[in-house]
Amino acid sequence: MTVDFLVIGSGIAGLTYVIKVAEKFPDKKVLVVNKGGYEDSNTSLAQGGVAIVQQKNDSFEKHVEDTLIAGDGLCNEEIVRMVIKEGPRCLNDLVNWGVHFDKDHKGDFDLGKEGGHSKHRVVHYKDITGAEISRALVAKMNQLKNVEFLGNHFVIDLITEHHLKDQPSDATTTCYGVYALNEEDGNIITIKSKITVLATGGIGQIYKHTTNPRVATGDGIAMAYRAKAKILDLEFIQFHPTALYNPQETPSFLISEAVRGAGGILRTQDGKSFAESYDPRGNLAPRDIVARAIDTELKKRGEKFVYLDCTHIDQNAFAQHFPNIRNKCLEIGIDIHTQFIPVAPAAHYVCGGIAVDRNGQTSINNLFACGECSRTGLHGANRLASNSLLEAFVFAEKAAQRSTELINGINGNIYIPDWDSKGTTRQEEHVLITHNRDELNEIMQNYVGIVRSNERLVRALNRLKILYLETENLYKKEKISPQLCELRNMIAVAYLIVTFSQNRTENCGGYFNIDLEERFFSPT
Repeated sequence: MTVDFLVIGSGIAGLTYVIKVAEKFPDKKVLVVNKGGYEDSNTSLAQGGVAIVQQKNDSFEKHVEDTLIAGDGLCNEEIVRMVIKEGPRCLNDLVNWGVHFDKDHKGDFDLGKEGGHSKHRVVHYKDITGAEISRALVAKMNQLKNVEFLGNHFVIDLITEHHLKDQPSDATTTCYGVYALNEEDGNIITIKSKITVLATGGIGQIYKHTTNPRVATGDGIAMAYRAKAKILDLEFIQFHPTALYNPQETPSFLISEAVRGAGGILRTQDGKSFAESYDPRGNLAPRDIVARAIDTELKKRGEKFVYLDCTHIDQNAFAQHFPNIRNKCLEIGIDIHTQFIPVAPAAHYVCGGIAVDRNGQTSINNLFACGECSRTGLHGANRLASNSLLEAFVFAEKAAQRSTELINGINGNIYIPDWDSKGTTRQEEHVLITHNRDELNEIMQNYVGIVRSNERLVRALNRLKILYLETENLYKKEKISPQLCELRNMIAVAYLIVTFSQNRTENCGGYFNIDLEERFFSPT
């Protein structure tokens, strides 16, 4: 296949980019490739909303300060200001594309407040904001005649110079498209593109407990790393403090931070409120602080969960704002109006990723990245709640603008060889893949979690090396499958997280190593 624009991923970042370039160039072909269907993205599970300054008692400066504080001094302030100032226009576009947001009795946006925010500024739709955004963006995309959606295709690798013959060794790296596996018939196709966009989401599935969907296996980051793209800040993994504790369920169901914004109180199993003893902001401190507080209490008490107390919150208001959460709790036998909700931290968001500039361009020519797989400089060491959907939209738009400037000057007449699968045989023992994936999950959960140590990181790296060698051996001789590719990507990302963690010399934001000193940041 030959296209002008190739987008990998169907979340808010990918589809925003698609809509922007498809409307700008109705005569050019835009292709969206996803390893599942339309709905398979991190965006579709997002509950909280989009942080956007709306009220008169709020300001861009306050939102900037909150973001810098949460990021613990590692944010790029120029990027922070750019993204936050684009918020109102972002909201206007989303509304024009058909996204519904909750409003109050006056007809104004009903704004929520989440951890780390000094003001109410989170626009939302019930507690399924991401699903509503996905619905509207898919509907908008389907109206565009020059857009094709190719589902159930797993992108194996980016095509760069090392796939081509007779290229000088010092040639700058350029992306020419991808190789993709048809998950239904096993055939591998070549997709040539002038511009390729990675919008592949997060990495949560490398951990045993995560709120991320099954598709979040770090594919985009791993592919970019193999293609020699610059990667930054992967040590900063955000663990959401309040995932519903239900060990039988994967992924973990998220209890939105907005529930604590509405008055939810964290309690130990004996009923004691504890968050305020770790930070004066208590239950509404930034996520890294609350998650570490819960982790400390669990280890100190030898327990597996704490409680979130919502019994004092008005029943009608809770049912109106959090119907999905209320119904989920009822489904497993918890009446939130009379019973506490058992919660525990779970891997939720990676603050680092593929390094991009202010236009979403990576260090590889004609390759862009946006959304969670990218590292823009907005989040620093810890993402402020509900800044992720805003970032995804803004950088998708910036990438689209830059792409439209480049597209006509790119030569698409490059010969790309087909995928070479000679010497491989059909896989006989799938258990080898599932066993290694389970082992990877245990390694990351136990050694590279909320609290790390130098010894745990060394142990993790030693075990990952064994998994890497075993998996590469399988990759060389077995017929490629989505499961094998996912495992390979997960091991690569896990390796990066561990090595980035070993290189960090001080604790900050979402990174905490018991062998290092705390870094202190004041946003003055």
